[in-house]
Amino acid sequence: MTTAGEQRGESAVTGAPSEVSSDPSTEDESQVTGVVPSADESAAEKGRVEDDTPRARGLGLASFGFLSVGLLALIRRHKTFAVVLAGGTLLRMIAMLGYRPASWFNDSFDYLHVAMAPYPHPIRPDGYSFLLWALKPFHSFALVAGLQHLMGLAGAVMIYALLRKRFGLPGWGASLATLPLLYDAYQIQLEHLILSDIMFEFLLVSVVTILLWHGRALTWKIGGVVGLLLGIMTLTRTVGEPVLLAVVVYLLIRRFNWRVLVATVALCALPLGAYAGWFWSWYGKPGMTTSSGVFLYARVTEFADCNKMKPPVSEYPLCKDSRTSHTPLTFSQDAIWDRNSPFHRIPAQRFTDYQNKLAGDYAKRAIMAQPLDYARVVAKDFLYTFKWHRSVFPDKATYQMYQFGEKSAALPSWRMSRDRTAASEAHAYEDGNARTRIIDPYAQTIRTYQQGVRLPGTLLGGILIVGLAGMIPMWRRWGGEALLPWITATGLLLVPPATAEFDYRYVLPTVPLACIAAAITFSAEPRRKLTRLARRRGGTSDTADAADTGSSSSGETVPA
Repeated sequence: MTTAGEQRGESAVTGAPSEVSSDPSTEDESQVTGVVPSADESAAEKGRVEDDTPRARGLGLASFGFLSVGLLALIRRHKTFAVVLAGGTLLRMIAMLGYRPASWFNDSFDYLHVAMAPYPHPIRPDGYSFLLWALKPFHSFALVAGLQHLMGLAGAVMIYALLRKRFGLPGWGASLATLPLLYDAYQIQLEHLILSDIMFEFLLVSVVTILLWHGRALTWKIGGVVGLLLGIMTLTRTVGEPVLLAVVVYLLIRRFNWRVLVATVALCALPLGAYAGWFWSWYGKPGMTTSSGVFLYARVTEFADCNKMKPPVSEYPLCKDSRTSHTPLTFSQDAIWDRNSPFHRIPAQRFTDYQNKLAGDYAKRAIMAQPLDYARVVAKDFLYTFKWHRSVFPDKATYQMYQFGEKSAALPSWRMSRDRTAASEAHAYEDGNARTRIIDPYAQTIRTYQQGVRLPGTLLGGILIVGLAGMIPMWRRWGGEALLPWITATGLLLVPPATAEFDYRYVLPTVPLACIAAAITFSAEPRRKLTRLARRRGGTSDTADAADTGSSSSGETVPA
């Protein structure tokens, strides 16, 4: 989440205490073979070795040729998607050539700070920082950005393969479902930012693809892989916790073997438990962050009325008094970062356990006392998702960070812990100048592209409606296979407005799932049921429904 305090030069970082090998050539040959070879035998052996060299090369060239032929055959079989994928790849290459080595966001420097000397960050878990830490020896933000672009392309490949092989869509239909992921300019720009969202998106698409690909043939081993990915995903962004809930509900509704459920939950708990223990060793309490209560407090400040809540005396400092406030709080996050916020009356460092608990208790009290007001502000932010035009939100500075800019801004000089600044750590990681360099004509090309090519929020709403329409005739099976991607996408759109504040970058990881759910609507079974419902014009046929239910349960196949 963009933080107003960070925009004014404040750092969000508060939690860091500021074998002998033998040479085979020296072995006695008589000890290996038992006899000393004659001169003729040695010459013959030498000839065989010399003959093997061109033969080995020929085999290598033949293998390369077979691979090339196989690749060309694969492209011919999937010509439409090959063209679509090539276009998306080209756009990403232009972005990398135009903005070198990568682009920056306020939160980037917190992730980087942890990567330079790992510790459990109090605001957000460290999953993405671990990736940066693993890539640190290469000293290249271009490598990080390139890897994230590959994640975006890999997500499109997974969606296409899933819809073609598992749900039998034609090539053009499966390719159509990948267009928002491949061609939305804001998706490409997000991939170029040093942020956790693309890693989260990649893991999310991987989980859904694996579950839908295997269907009823899902084994406990595959369930364990899914659980491990879920754990890593939750350590990348805490919003992954509701995804785990969605997966568990899906497994229960679809009546998978109990071993699958146990393996999924157990393997998910491994990385989460390890991280919680590490967090405990630093802060004296198991967990992943000490910020959830603070962000929930920011959410409720728009409507919280202490006259209705009747808070205890310890929470009085958090009450908002508009009569004495010199500057009204425009956005929810101002309640955390604006110096005029009542939040700064608490005599404690930000994001401590005490402050988090106090703010969280206040927020829950406000929600219980004013549930309709809470529903109103959540609905208002949620509906931002579906606007046609992309408005400036939450503020101009944040909005501009989601654009390919015309000018390169200097890296911030915020003071981090360990007596470092944001800029100095970026330069140390890069082992050189990490400031974004804008190179034309590539930068101008991708900027012009971003002005006209994006997925409007209204179209995203339409995609969700199409997915829901395909689930309705599958009501006997709880919406069928589309249930998992649809409820996951919808839930991930709702969680940020409910717990913190709407942000455009939180929308993009949900788009691939919405597209999967909508595409499943056009697979054989939902299409057949929708056609039958249309022909009946409101009539019912229990026999036909029963036949459909039976055929659907036996028609789930796993591609070879």
